[in-house]
Amino acid sequence: MNSNFPASLKFCKMQGCGNDFILLNGFSQKLPTDGALMGLLAQQICHRRFGVGADGVLALYPASQPDCDFEMRLFQPDRSEAEMCGNGIRCAAVFAIEQGIVPADKRDLAVQTLAGRILPSVSPDLQQVRVNMGLPRLAPSAIPCNLPAGSDDRLLDQPLEVNGREFKFCAVSMGNPHAIIFMDSPVQTAEVEQFGPLLETHNCFPARANIEFVQMQDEHNLAAQIWERGVGPTLACGTGACACAVAAVLTGRGQSPLNIHLPGGALQINWAGEGQPVYMTGPAQVVYNGQIELAQILKEAAL
Repeated sequence: MNSNFPASLKFCKMQGCGNDFILLNGFSQKLPTDGALMGLLAQQICHRRFGVGADGVLALYPASQPDCDFEMRLFQPDRSEAEMCGNGIRCAAVFAIEQGIVPADKRDLAVQTLAGRILPSVSPDLQQVRVNMGLPRLAPSAIPCNLPAGSDDRLLDQPLEVNGREFKFCAVSMGNPHAIIFMDSPVQTAEVEQFGPLLETHNCFPARANIEFVQMQDEHNLAAQIWERGVGPTLACGTGACACAVAAVLTGRGQSPLNIHLPGGALQINWAGEGQPVYMTGPAQVVYNGQIELAQILKEAAL
């Protein structure tokens, strides 16, 4: 067995609006920091038949930035590492309190991520988390997207053809890339599964993209289905919910606050507009705690 890993790992399975994660405490047990190794491990652990089953692995490490409580890294089932995860950071904040990574009475945290410093605030009962998600990024170079922007350096209702069908998307980065597609009719699961992977990997998105199919219900409510980069269809996406709200406000379709209704539940998004951070509020719940023996998993991964 690879000497970079212990014989077994303690983990906690958590979910936020049905977006589920395996959380690993890198303070109390040895975890590799090498992204390729952790990606291979995530591929095995996230498998819903041969592993624990999850949308991703969240590993918490000591922060290298002095103003952060810990570092959160997200490893996807396709072995990639994502910059940020809105549902994941809510789970990580609750996990850090319950695991003693931060003091038991601390509720306002600062988390180091690849998308920058993120600030979650946990409710006293540890059931809800409000997160300052930072400023949305709209310039094509920040998404990234290699299509030319309009005069305001944004991509809003930008036409894009895939497989003979034209979509119009809004590009928003919440530290990770999102393409939001407003639909006139309810989104069908078959459409998400057919067009999601084609849009994710379209050559206009050099880092690929998360895809949100959205239907407005009224100016304060929208329903969204998610195709998550590196994962596939998921029940929720926190950064995606933020991106949907920003796109709805910018195109005049919605007004803050917005309730984002996802297959796994609802998130509330507040955005005061240009130059202001996005705030996301939603649940984070423990499913169960466990311990996984790594010998067979690492053998399968040839680690």
